[in-house]
Amino acid sequence: MDRISARRARNKIYRETLSELRALSDRDLGDLGLCRSNISSVAWDAATSAR
Repeated sequence: MDRISARRARNKIYRETLSELRALSDRDLGDLGLCRSNISSVAWDAATSAR
């Protein structure tokens, strides 16, 4: 049961981070050193490293 809860929490963080990054303009992403093509991997890294 703990694995399911952890997976849900991780997926929630992923979806929220993904949504927030997608809402940024290209200029804002550039200021962060990101481009649209790596938003998914950055969101996944954030979700898997959050505890």
